[in-house]
Amino acid sequence: MESTQLEPHYEPQLEPQTQPEAQPEVQPEHKEDWKRFGLDILETIVLAVVLYFGINALSARVRVDGFSMIPTLQNGEYILVNRLAYKTGQPERGDIIVFSLPADNGQDLIKRVIGLPGETVHISDGSVTINGVKLQESYIAQDPLYFGDWTVPEGYLFVLGDNRNDSRDSHQWGLLPLENVIGKSVLIYCPPPEWKIINHTEEVFTTQEQGY
Repeated sequence: MESTQLEPHYEPQLEPQTQPEAQPEVQPEHKEDWKRFGLDILETIVLAVVLYFGINALSARVRVDGFSMIPTLQNGEYILVNRLAYKTGQPERGDIIVFSLPADNGQDLIKRVIGLPGETVHISDGSVTINGVKLQESYIAQDPLYFGDWTVPEGYLFVLGDNRNDSRDSHQWGLLPLENVIGKSVLIYCPPPEWKIINHTEEVFTTQEQGY
């Protein structure tokens, strides 16, 4: 009987395969930074535009050009004007207003309200009277050298410059329609040494006037 001897069988040993380690993804931080920067710039621009139009809707900034309001306002001063002042109310005597010239809507002027709707304005002998009562005007540069009579109808104003003899105002071109009024001057904001809130009614109302 033949015998056979089995040779030992060796299984080949396979080396364990290792999986490559996952490498963390590199975040494009510089792209995110630029995106964030762009959004910040856009938000700033939008906010600036909103503020610009919002402020312009509420106010106006005008430059005094000329000498018609001396001594109250000086040539070259910058004035802040309240556009909403007359949306719910009416101009009062003494108010310093900015308006579009009736004969030329492209030109804006600044003058003082003297005559109100329904009143009669008389100027002669260097003085102004309203319905027969003389105004004591301490704010003017000098007494007016001209004369005349005006009746102010509803929807109109009679305005004069404080520098009476060097002012193109109602005594020359006539009455001012209320619809031409842009707003009421609030303060002088430039140049800084001249900064002040503009006083209106206390400069024109007097005991004599209030008594009529």
